[in-house]
Amino acid sequence: MSESAYVSHVTTETFGDAVMEASFRQPVLVDFWADWCEPCKQLMPVLEKLADEFRGGFLLAKVNCDDEQQLAAQVGVRSLPTVLLVKDGQLVDQFQGVLPESQIRQFLEPHVKAPEASPREQIQAFLEQGDFTSALPLLADEYRANPEDTDTAIDLARALFHSGDIEQAESVLERLPDAARHDDRVKGMQAQRVFAERVQALPDVAALEGRLQDDVRDHEARYQLALHLVVQGSYEEAMEHLLHLVRTAADWNEGQARQTLLEVFNLLGPEHPLARPYRQKLFQLMY
Repeated sequence: MSESAYVSHVTTETFGDAVMEASFRQPVLVDFWADWCEPCKQLMPVLEKLADEFRGGFLLAKVNCDDEQQLAAQVGVRSLPTVLLVKDGQLVDQFQGVLPESQIRQFLEPHVKAPEASPREQIQAFLEQGDFTSALPLLADEYRANPEDTDTAIDLARALFHSGDIEQAESVLERLPDAARHDDRVKGMQAQRVFAERVQALPDVAALEGRLQDDVRDHEARYQLALHLVVQGSYEEAMEHLLHLVRTAADWNEGQARQTLLEVFNLLGPEHPLARPYRQKLFQLMY
């Protein structure tokens, strides 16, 4: 018996309630299978995974045809696996055999409401986009609900850091277990803190951008703007400014732009998608 709330085993006696009546509340996917059927064993885990992913968008009703031969005959099942989609008491679609997951999703799409992203999925999407502002309130809610979750705590600290609330970010980090302090995200925040300290006494971004508009050869303005961009998490734009300095004024301030680029690489870590291409760009400029 599956532990999922969205998956059940159905018999001749329960078919009316578990499939026909239930289909008036939400679509029901009925999987006719048997132990001896190898394709059935390939298909079933995919259907169970989708049932859990859709979180009640549809119910999965599994019928063991070895035990329920009469039910299979009444429904007209002639080959296994056979999958029926029942909605509002009516058969609305069906397929036989094993389909790839992508095709099963297409099969469900006209009849089943797509699942809303969970808070964790929304958070992950925002973090991948670098949108810490949108992620912050969701992370705060997750952290209040489960303060022992290390991943949530680290991501909350990152979002707080990017919002400028460094004191609160550090308060969250202080509660982490010692093992979590070796996490690359924590090391990145520590490196970012160094950058944040550097920009405290600098002109703001608007002033520096204005200086660059007036004089594109204002190396100091370009460098200071790059530092601000690192603190904001705009790493690609920051590295473009630093590469520009390496390209046009490699010896400026004793090669400070090159050294800062190396610090940004360390901040990002070797797995960051921007690290490798920008390392290669710097190498090409130097050699």
